[in-house]
Amino acid sequence: MESQIKDLALAPQGHDKINWVKNHMPILNQLEAEFRRTQPFAGKKVAICLHLEAKTAYLALVIQAGGAQVSVAASNPLSTQDDVVAALVDSGVTAFAWHGATDEEYFSHIDALIHTEPDLFIDDGGDLTSLFHSKYPEMLPHILGGAEETTTGIIRLRSMDHDGALKIPMVAVNDALTKYFFDNRYGTGQSAWDAIMRTTNLVVAGKTVVVAGYGWCGKGAAMRAKGLGAKVIVTEVDPIKAIEAIMDGFQVMKMVDAAPLGDYFITVTGDKKVITEEHFKVMKNKAILANAGHFDVEIDKNALNRLSVSHTQVKPNIEEFRFADDRKVYLLGEGRLVNLAAGDGHPAEIMDLTFALQALSLEYVVNHPGLAHTVHSVPKEIDQRVAQIKLQALNISIDSLTAEQQEYLNSWQL
Repeated sequence: MESQIKDLALAPQGHDKINWVKNHMPILNQLEAEFRRTQPFAGKKVAICLHLEAKTAYLALVIQAGGAQVSVAASNPLSTQDDVVAALVDSGVTAFAWHGATDEEYFSHIDALIHTEPDLFIDDGGDLTSLFHSKYPEMLPHILGGAEETTTGIIRLRSMDHDGALKIPMVAVNDALTKYFFDNRYGTGQSAWDAIMRTTNLVVAGKTVVVAGYGWCGKGAAMRAKGLGAKVIVTEVDPIKAIEAIMDGFQVMKMVDAAPLGDYFITVTGDKKVITEEHFKVMKNKAILANAGHFDVEIDKNALNRLSVSHTQVKPNIEEFRFADDRKVYLLGEGRLVNLAAGDGHPAEIMDLTFALQALSLEYVVNHPGLAHTVHSVPKEIDQRVAQIKLQALNISIDSLTAEQQEYLNSWQL
């Protein structure tokens, strides 16, 4: 199938971006060399639906090095980098994506990806998995399995599994320790603020930041805001997470109480309508709204449009909504995933961990035919292996248990 991209002539710049991150992803470097020798995906077609930027491009090339015929499509219409996509096509990968795709184009690209008839796939948010099951169930018996990248995607998978609708084995990469401890916390924390600061060019120190949600991504966003000198308020619906935020030194309150106080708002809940009309009505003039959750549903854009008397794009990735009382609020990246819609996403060293998990999880599916049609955890040995390779790359050695210590831990007798 022929690629559908913006411009192949952009490939040289894309190759430069991929080479830069490749130099900072030692775990994938090791897996690339290993896969070239072992060819775990020989004769297999692999579909990848992820944010198409340099780090995901390198993952695609590592899978390709393992013998796969690789095709890619975007998991978000604003995160695609056209030069990187061109470089992938120049490297023999089939691609269906361009930056700024309409909703119709976006889903047509995923549809094209499905029609490559993959044996394995990697998903980000669950759109690809959902379309396979809802529109093309006849293809499912051919699929060996897949791996899911995000919290949002895992929630959708578990819902499908609960309803008996999941017809293939899926590995929950997001639930691996070396994923959410680092990607969700340090990756989201740094990349979300990188994007916000790059886009706005405004100071954070001394201002009030409202973080909606205190899961691992929320922890990272709050931690980085505190480090930048902000006063941080956390909103939550889970009483345990709320107590954790308090113990971490943050104020906790309802969103309706936080709304008049915030200068910056970051949503990281994975749910819809977290910030709504009642909150917009009491916000400060010039409040800045950003979303770091997977879908653009956390900030109620329909309510913003209803309340505003004017709506202007004041600079790239910043929309101004002016209300009847002359207050203005600014929405970043159309309310989409801000760290990718308005930035370059997580640091390369962080995604090295996550994408190593993806690659090894696909290899696990290949090596274990007949897995149950359910959501599978990443095997502990894969999690541990990724961490060990990372430590080796950092030139750090750690202790190991002696036989006596191991026996003590395994014994119930004094």
